[in-house]
Amino acid sequence: MKDLMDVPRAGAISSVVIVDDHPLYSDALGAAICLAFPGARLDKVQTLRAALDLMAEGLAPDLVMFDLKLPDVTGISGFQALRRVLPDTPILVISSLTSVQIVQALMEDGASGFLPKDASAPVLRHALAEIAAGRKYVHPSYCGNVCDEIANHPKLSELTPQQQKIMKLICAGMPNKQIAYELSLAEATVKAHITALLRRLGVRNRTQAAVLVENAQPATSIGAGEADARVFLSR
Repeated sequence: MKDLMDVPRAGAISSVVIVDDHPLYSDALGAAICLAFPGARLDKVQTLRAALDLMAEGLAPDLVMFDLKLPDVTGISGFQALRRVLPDTPILVISSLTSVQIVQALMEDGASGFLPKDASAPVLRHALAEIAAGRKYVHPSYCGNVCDEIANHPKLSELTPQQQKIMKLICAGMPNKQIAYELSLAEATVKAHITALLRRLGVRNRTQAAVLVENAQPATSIGAGEADARVFLSR
């Protein structure tokens, strides 16, 4: 946990809510937050209802760490309900569900980041630093095999090297502005590349492109498979 000590402490994060029904994991996250943001208020709840009750009482956290699988929630509806109540608050989703489709849906719905539950302390430190700085974060293993699959897929292999890089960042749920930042490009240039790669792939939007990449991945890829993701998202 000492790796979390160098997370920016400029006062931007003074209140954190952890929503997770696994006490041991919740306690571990709490300990990490105490190291990362000394003095910050920390609230831990085990259900979405308890989290919403905190907000109804007037709590306005600077960060929410949210597990998708809760006793009173199915699918991503819990995240969406919390997002409606806290439209401007960063929400870092931490879950064992890491399907491209699920993560893409979360990021497009306004999540500030995504981490798998087996992420290490240094990775959590980096995610907290990125979110504290106002950026978004998705764990790199989420799309670790994307480049290989792009290279081997008949349609995806037709993308230019720059388009392949952009496709990987799209799969990580990054908005155009952050893609531009990551690749040192103008945002207009990124938009032009995306328009071209969508046309080349024969899809209409970023979500369809991400699903195309998901379908190209082997069944052993990280997290829930396509079928499981569809079931989860339909709830």
